[in-house]
Amino acid sequence: MNPPAIAIDGPAASGKSTVAKLIAKELGYTFINTGAMYRAVTWYILQKGITPTDTAAVLSALPGIPLSFGKEGANSTVVYEGRVLTTELTEKSTNDNVSAIASIPEVRALLVEKQREYNTREAVVMEGRDIGTVVFPHTPFKYFVTASEEVRAARRAAEGITDSIAERDRKDSQRACAPLVQAEDALLVDTSDMNINEVVAYIISDIQRKIN
Repeated sequence: MNPPAIAIDGPAASGKSTVAKLIAKELGYTFINTGAMYRAVTWYILQKGITPTDTAAVLSALPGIPLSFGKEGANSTVVYEGRVLTTELTEKSTNDNVSAIASIPEVRALLVEKQREYNTREAVVMEGRDIGTVVFPHTPFKYFVTASEEVRAARRAAEGITDSIAERDRKDSQRACAPLVQAEDALLVDTSDMNINEVVAYIISDIQRKIN
C-alpha cells in the first residue's frame, strides 16, 4: 500500500498551491505542484516554436521532451538541461497556452504517470485540477479549494498575472479530458473570507480526523 496522498484541487488563484505547501510542511509530506508540470511542457513546446493547438506537432515532440521531475527538499521541481525551471513557468505566453496543452489526453496520461510515481515512494500533498478525480480517485483525503471569481482575480493581479480568470475557468471546466470538477467525496473549502492559516488549520483538522 502506498503512503498517504492528499489531493487538493481547485480553479486558478484559489490559493490551493500555498495551502498545499503549508499542509505538506506541517505534516512532513512532499508538496507536488502538478500545475508546474503542465506549465513546463507548455513552455518547452513554445520554445520549440510549436503551436500549442497543433496537437499532432505536440504529440510528435512529446516523447523527446527533455524534462525531469524531481524534488528539492520537500518540494517538487521540474528540471530542464540541468536547471530548475522557475520564472519560465509564469511567463505570459505560458499562462496563455497551458490550458491548450493540458487538454491533450496524451500529455495528461504522461504527467499523471509521473505524478503517481511520487506517491509510490513517499507521502504527498498534490495540488491541481484533477487530483481527486483522476490521479488519486481512491484517496480519502480530497479537498476542493475555491474562492469567488472577484477574489481570485485580485489574487492573480497581485502576482502580476493578467490572464482572465473567467476564461481559465471556462477552458479548464469544459475541456473533454479530465476537466476541472469537484470530486463527489471531496470537502469543499471556500477561501473567499478565510486567511491562509485558517484554511490550512481547517484541512489539517479534517485529515487528522480521518487518519485517527
